[in-house]
Amino acid sequence: MPSKNQKLDWCLARIGEDMNWWVVEVSDAIHWDVDGLGLIDPRQMSYILEQCDALREYGFDADLVDEAFISLKIEKEEKKEKVRLVKNKESLLEDDNTHFALPDVIDEEKGPYADFLDTITRFRVKMLNDLIEFDQNLTVDELEDEIRERQNQEYMEGKAVHPFVEVISILEYVPEGYELDEDESAKGDEDEIDDIPEFKEEESEKLEEDETMRWDEEEEEEEEEKEGEDADRSS
Repeated sequence: MPSKNQKLDWCLARIGEDMNWWVVEVSDAIHWDVDGLGLIDPRQMSYILEQCDALREYGFDADLVDEAFISLKIEKEEKKEKVRLVKNKESLLEDDNTHFALPDVIDEEKGPYADFLDTITRFRVKMLNDLIEFDQNLTVDELEDEIRERQNQEYMEGKAVHPFVEVISILEYVPEGYELDEDESAKGDEDEIDDIPEFKEEESEKLEEDETMRWDEEEEEEEEEKEGEDADRSS
């Protein structure tokens, strides 16, 4: 089987009605099927990497991202609101990454992208079991079954599942009826922040009182000076 580095040189893409990027043409039409082939934009990839960071302490290797996706950059704009993207060798893990990412789906079942999905699924389940007290541990099969059910519904409606949606549905998955402890922690932080304005309001009132007192003193001094000037004129 040809490697992605040998066969894919460029692709044409456009923004769909769902505001996601979709591939409409590739340099290697023999090995790539553009039907329902989505492209992840830089903003979406940044969010994916942010979500993957939470899995690192459970063993996730971020280098899998570069193996699962082909890095592309815009070369030029084409007609009919299309853009031409060309392959580049820069990592998608760079902080200033501005490149698009195409899932390597030449082999949909055993390829790098399929391995990536399996890996983040496994570590997401591991993280959820660590953070949530289930009656019984969540399993990979349970997560996959629920997500597959959602995707099948999309297919029945004639919609293609974009890779960003596919990846995030795993990285953000929480079983119905549960929530992560980190959500509770965030809520607690918000409660603490809500208490701060009351303290600041008291300080503000105190400052206003101090300012008012200072202004009253200045007005009294001005009146005394004015009375003194009037007395001098009378004399």
